[in-house]
Amino acid sequence: MLIIPIKEGENIDRALKRYKRKFDRTKTMKNLRARKNFTKPSVANRAQRIKASYVQKLRTQEEVG
Repeated sequence: MLIIPIKEGENIDRALKRYKRKFDRTKTMKNLRARKNFTKPSVANRAQRIKASYVQKLRTQEEVG
């Protein structure tokens, strides 16, 4: 549960903005969506390796040309 202390005389819009920012930083929605469906560790590792090779390929292309 997120707790946002509101100062005396603080605008509610500003407090709401702080709450939204803190909510995004805690990655709550990302965790909820990840828990919605299970991915096997081998599949997750494979996807991570594919992404890493793609990024590496982009970086080498950037260095060369």
